Amino acid sequence: MSHKRNPKRKAVIAAGGVAALGAAALLLPNAMASQDGASDAAAPKTLKAADATNLATQLQNLLGDSFAGSYYDSDSKQLVVNVVNVSGDKNNVVVQAEKAGAKVRQVENSTAELSAAAQTLKTKATIPGTAWAVDPRTNKILVTADTTVTGAKWNRLESTVQGLGSGMATIKKSAGTFKTFVSGGDAIFGGGARCSLGFNVTASDGSPAFLTAGHCGVAAEQWSDAQNGQPIATVDQAVFPGDGDFSLVKYDDATTQAPSDVNIGGGQTVQILQAAEATVGAQVFRMGSTTGLHDGQVLGLDATVNYPEGTVTGLIQTDVCAEPGDSGGSLFTRDGGAVGLTSGGSGDCTAGGETFFQPVTTALTATGATLGAADAGAGAGDQAGAGAGAGAGDQAGAGGGDAVGGTADPSGAADPSADPSATADPSGAADQNAADQNAADQNAAGQNAAGQYAGQTSKHHKKH
Repeated sequence: MSHKRNPKRKAVIAAGGVAALGAAALLLPNAMASQDGASDAAAPKTLKAADATNLATQLQNLLGDSFAGSYYDSDSKQLVVNVVNVSGDKNNVVVQAEKAGAKVRQVENSTAELSAAAQTLKTKATIPGTAWAVDPRTNKILVTADTTVTGAKWNRLESTVQGLGSGMATIKKSAGTFKTFVSGGDAIFGGGARCSLGFNVTASDGSPAFLTAGHCGVAAEQWSDAQNGQPIATVDQAVFPGDGDFSLVKYDDATTQAPSDVNIGGGQTVQILQAAEATVGAQVFRMGSTTGLHDGQVLGLDATVNYPEGTVTGLIQTDVCAEPGDSGGSLFTRDGGAVGLTSGGSGDCTAGGETFFQPVTTALTATGATLGAADAGAGAGDQAGAGAGAGAGDQAGAGGGDAVGGTADPSGAADPSADPSATADPSGAADQNAADQNAADQNAAGQNAAGQYAGQTSKHHKKH
């Protein structure tokens, strides 16, 4: 299965693509209602990526130590589950997994063995410019080295991988250099740095806040929605490097409305319904203040990246492009699932490259924040502070913004006909954005690089 994509291509989400994420909760019990009889044997089910993610979580619990990872086959739209230590006659849990709708395949490397190999890499090959993540499609660890890993560094990395044993890991060379995607310019500003807002959230004390990259949070304490503008938000928590790359930034005005939406351009938004776990093989979309909307696939989970500033663990590896200024921007699914925050990687949106993301689920757990506004019923028609908007008004931030609606009710988003303004149909907007993207990047300071938002009415940070 090929995962090559045109890095210049803007992301396109099919019209009417919004659907409730909870549908998969019923898949496993229904599929396992009958456990015996050949007539009950089921072929792998055709699933949406979000449903496959939920099913994979249930099967991981069911299979226990036999579970060796899973991935979503986007061509066949099936969930593939790896198993180890299965006897000649399929044991009962494997039969149950197949009846639940998954495609089950037997592999050599267990989850424990892959984890031990990753620990060996951490101990012996923590070299700036390297990264590794488990790839369930190959049942191996994918090790990536950027252009700075040469000579003795390369020899050390290669010998460590070889020492793991045959069939345990592979090495890939990157054409670029691993770096965090922070830059001077527009979008949200702090201490001379520019980043993108990921997702609006509610802090544990009930105050409005947003998530962005941790390396943005350690770069500056206060953030503004305009270059050289007055601060509008203050960093509450930041982690980087170490066990993640995320920050919780609280709006200074406690009455700021922060609905749970992502502006994808063309006057359209995707309502964020819930946090979602990443699934290898699934399509994901990234929004950032420099390059706008792009899509790609998840390549690996629990990735370790050795940036020049230090090692970061627990990230998501993808082939979605990104550039400086996109740091902290939102990674999400067409179904409205918040997946990640842009951390860093190599390459750009001309040549492509590898990009790593902080899982939203981990960031929410660590900060105690929840997705959505504290007053979920308020703010319909208002916009949250953090838009990636261009050129007009009191626009704030990037990536998660121009959020319309403010309601976290999935019932409205699940029915595209109910409220088109609250559903994801960026197919036209994405194509429209492609033509003017490069020109927008060169506009005067303070204008958003993603020029697709020009002309939209700005209501950011509107008060109750």
